[in-house]
Amino acid sequence: MKPTFIAACLFISVGALGQQSAPARPKITGVDHVAFYTTNPEANRHLLQNVLGLASAPPLEPRQTMRFMIGAQWVGYSPAPDPKATDRMDHVAFRTNDCEALRKYLAAQGVKVPDSSASKDGTRSFRMKDPEGHDIEFVQRDPGAPMTAQKQPGDAVSRRMIHAGFLVYERPAEDHFYRDILGFRLYWYGGMKPERTEWVAMQVPDGTEWVEYMLNQPTNADLRLTGVMNHISLGVKDIKAAQATIEARGWKATDREHSQMGRDGKWQLNLYDPDQTRIELMEFAPAEKPCCSEFQGPHPSEP
Repeated sequence: MKPTFIAACLFISVGALGQQSAPARPKITGVDHVAFYTTNPEANRHLLQNVLGLASAPPLEPRQTMRFMIGAQWVGYSPAPDPKATDRMDHVAFRTNDCEALRKYLAAQGVKVPDSSASKDGTRSFRMKDPEGHDIEFVQRDPGAPMTAQKQPGDAVSRRMIHAGFLVYERPAEDHFYRDILGFRLYWYGGMKPERTEWVAMQVPDGTEWVEYMLNQPTNADLRLTGVMNHISLGVKDIKAAQATIEARGWKATDREHSQMGRDGKWQLNLYDPDQTRIELMEFAPAEKPCCSEFQGPHPSEP
């Protein structure tokens, strides 16, 4: 995606006349959910439910037809509006402790936001676009809502989504929004070669999950490349155990789908849904020294 706007900070000074200061930013604690489009719902259900062992849950959003729980988080799917489109990511949602306060905070920073946040199913939320036009959502969950209280089945390969990634072409604009305004902090960066940064992990300010910038890619990326870049990552404690689990359910390694050591020193295993969207299994902590840079934040862990 090309950038559609660059969010600008609005500085408000507090003077002797008692001007009000800018509102404080409420907490942003992690990834709440990620939504994609699908052109093959039955094959998609087989992967998410039968291979990965994720529990199916009733649809929650407009046009959504499939939703699968990852602990208290979820990944959802809707029919693809345009089956020929080269991007299957719908939106990424982050969790906050005060949705309305966050909306007001962003507005005070000069960021375009909806007039008010909507209430649904014991939650409050609002959707907007980041500087490059990615659809993002902020969600405030009711702790007693059935969705967050749902238990994950014992055979789920993961109970925590640790990050979501998407294509980024203008890193300064994204940094201004995610880092300078929202308070995200650098977790790790690297690439296939030490001198070329291709991945930047920006951790939420009040948690250990992150959003990953996927850099240095062509602007005319096809569906296969976009599917690799616009992805989700599910945390696992032991990649060998996770692989054994999905192999017992009929999955077989291929040249494209196999376990490997990541450049960040973490074991990972990539799967692809029927629309070529990558679902990455990743160990919570590194097993060896990362390339390119040291980790600058705490690692996530099992919930």
